[in-house]
Amino acid sequence: MEGTMKAIVKQRPGPGAVLEMIAIPRPGPRDVLVKVQVASICGTDLHIFNWDPWAANRIKPPLVFGHELAGEVVEVGPQVTRDIKIGDYVSAESHLTCGACYQCQTGHSHICQDYHILGVDFDGAFAEFVRLPEQSVWKNRPSIPPEVASIQDPFGNALLTASSVDVTAKTVVVSGCGSIGLFAVAIARASGARRVIAVDPNEYRLEIAGSLGASPCLNPSKDDVIAAVRHLTDGAGADFVMEMSGSPEALVSGLKVLKNGGHLALLGIPTAPVSLNLADDVVFKGITIHGVTGREIFGTWHKVSALLDGVVDIRKVLTHSYRLEDFEKAFALMNEGQCGKVLLYP
Repeated sequence: MEGTMKAIVKQRPGPGAVLEMIAIPRPGPRDVLVKVQVASICGTDLHIFNWDPWAANRIKPPLVFGHELAGEVVEVGPQVTRDIKIGDYVSAESHLTCGACYQCQTGHSHICQDYHILGVDFDGAFAEFVRLPEQSVWKNRPSIPPEVASIQDPFGNALLTASSVDVTAKTVVVSGCGSIGLFAVAIARASGARRVIAVDPNEYRLEIAGSLGASPCLNPSKDDVIAAVRHLTDGAGADFVMEMSGSPEALVSGLKVLKNGGHLALLGIPTAPVSLNLADDVVFKGITIHGVTGREIFGTWHKVSALLDGVVDIRKVLTHSYRLEDFEKAFALMNEGQCGKVLLYP
């Protein structure tokens, strides 16, 4: 396809981005070209927009960022071997794995040693069109609307975290109620958790967590989280904590609210090394700590698709939408924190 398109481009190092008219990408022999119907903004995109130390060390401008999308295939490369056709309704697994390392060869490609990320390492989805390697393409169920289909990537992160243990009849704490934490609340409730306790300093997001079934919803700047969890569990502590925030204080608190023999799943990424009392809070309590990254490719996607097709309703998390041209308003809102998931429409 010839011509130009609108795209949000990180032109150079530093905060911000610009809306530009750039050439529509030409798919390679094993790529497909997708017309983007909706793209959702991830915390990673906010790091890139704000240009924090992680972005400064990882991103090489110019770059079209964004990696969460739903759209329609409009062109298929001549050597594509999968059953992908023009008109297919698709989303994308953002991690492009090498296929050659030990992890990829043994069925654990989500922890590939040499992966690249759509919208981080190569041009992404904040545009009218995006080029995808065929191995990244996920065919959507027609019954799932585009705004919901666009968030399957982060919903998969939440699902892989929430399924680290069987939560049936368990007391679960979700620490950090950004969009992925909110998805985890909904998943834990749908999976039969006895109680889901949400913890976040943002009252706006706690309100969404409550509407998804979390109770109580605790603000660590006002509430004694450790005392509250112990009271609710007759002194035993929570069975399972999902730490989604990356906050060092939340991680320390999460370990303390766990019962002996409890399970901690870590998805939130601290921005610096964290000091922990491993002897008292992990070793002597017999705690299991599980690190989570990405999604199982494509095992988690099959579960995500089934859950979002009428089992788990996450539309309360999709709080705001903007035209692509108004992306600066969208990122300003995210920096304020008064939102759930924010969508962009080309």
